[in-house]
Amino acid sequence: MSSMIQTDTSSVVRAKKAGAEQYNRRADGTPRPWYSTAIARVVMIALSLLFLLPLYWMIASALKSDEELAQFPPTLIPQSWEFGNFVDAVTAMPFLQFFANSAIITVSVVVLSVLSNFVIAYGFACIDWPGRDRMFYVVIATLFLPFPVTLIPMFDLWARLGLVNTLFPLIIPAAFGSAFYVFLLRQFMLQIPRAMLDAARVDGASEWRILWTIAFPTSLPALTTVAIFAAVTSWNDFMGPLIYLQDQDVQTLSIGLQAFRSVNAQDVSFNLLMAASFLVILPLLVLFFVFQRYFIRGITIGGFK
Repeated sequence: MSSMIQTDTSSVVRAKKAGAEQYNRRADGTPRPWYSTAIARVVMIALSLLFLLPLYWMIASALKSDEELAQFPPTLIPQSWEFGNFVDAVTAMPFLQFFANSAIITVSVVVLSVLSNFVIAYGFACIDWPGRDRMFYVVIATLFLPFPVTLIPMFDLWARLGLVNTLFPLIIPAAFGSAFYVFLLRQFMLQIPRAMLDAARVDGASEWRILWTIAFPTSLPALTTVAIFAAVTSWNDFMGPLIYLQDQDVQTLSIGLQAFRSVNAQDVSFNLLMAASFLVILPLLVLFFVFQRYFIRGITIGGFK
């Protein structure tokens, strides 16, 4: 048993060394100079710090007192850590109600986006039918349709249905698919071997069974990518709630933050505003760090055939 464990361990080590050696070589097989990798790492670290700077400033401002925020020059590290600002930010507005509305919309949009776009992409990638490619081009062409063009007709439609000032106008459109998500899933599902699908059809499996037993498990990385995109877009959506939601009990966090700033326009508590803003983006940060492996895999594999 110990010899088998040692063999497995040595094989893993050899695989890691082979991967590292391949990474340190150019496309023609010649080794990369040591300084090229070092320069690339320095540039990536510098860019990472540049992008992390606004996030750090938000957190630092959220932990400062009003007096410290008024100091000039500003302090880089809070002198007194005011964690109570987060509690004050939650109680200064109906934060929990806004959070619940945003969560309901986001979860519903993610589920509907994954299911609808997956079924549509399967039809474009794994089923042969007349005019399939032409119809796919028409779907892709909708990406170039500006949002303001559909704004008035969509609002008129929801107004006639009596659903303005409800969450439905922000949820139901996700059930009809998105051109970008369909494109991403289709590119990924083109990697599925056609022989596997044809063998399942020969064995008598229906398209729905092939859809859920073969295509769905295979497409999990791409589906995770679509779920993350849909969650970020829905959670950060400002224009949709601004147009369709009027009462406070159905508004979302994006509208709540703007309302909090407008009400206190003469005397804005920036530490509370930054604390509330950090609490808004915190779920998205957790979501990305948990599923970043699947997200990156879905993007990279889905972009190449």
